[in-house]
Amino acid sequence: MDIFHNLISLSLFALIAAQVLKIPFGLIINKKLDFSSIVGTGGMPSSHSAFIVSLTVGIARVSGIDSPVFALSFVFASIVMYDAMGIRRAAGEHAKLLNSIMSTDNIFKMNHKELKELLGHTPFEVLGGLILGLIVGLFYPL
Repeated sequence: MDIFHNLISLSLFALIAAQVLKIPFGLIINKKLDFSSIVGTGGMPSSHSAFIVSLTVGIARVSGIDSPVFALSFVFASIVMYDAMGIRRAAGEHAKLLNSIMSTDNIFKMNHKELKELLGHTPFEVLGGLILGLIVGLFYPL
């Protein structure tokens, strides 16, 4: 097996590409150059979506769409993307509210470590990851 032409390297390439793309997208969207986004969660595009969609497309290329492994990967990809937009995003919204409450109360200020707010993704960010995953999955040499 070639170390650079397999499903693992395909998926890792999509993940790294998504993380690197967060820098220019952050500059365009937020008008701020933030290199820390390369290792952070949230943001455009969703690296989780890019990773799992590229893996699913790669499996389709290698095993076919009638393969049980493709079916499993497709279901798993759907769950990951739903989770990114739903549960993880809601947790981020809750963190924003809790940080706001704790910053106004002196009792909490003393022992308060600010919660991470950027946890999930908007549907647009997940779509960006999905598109990136499709492109990488279709064109990465296997």
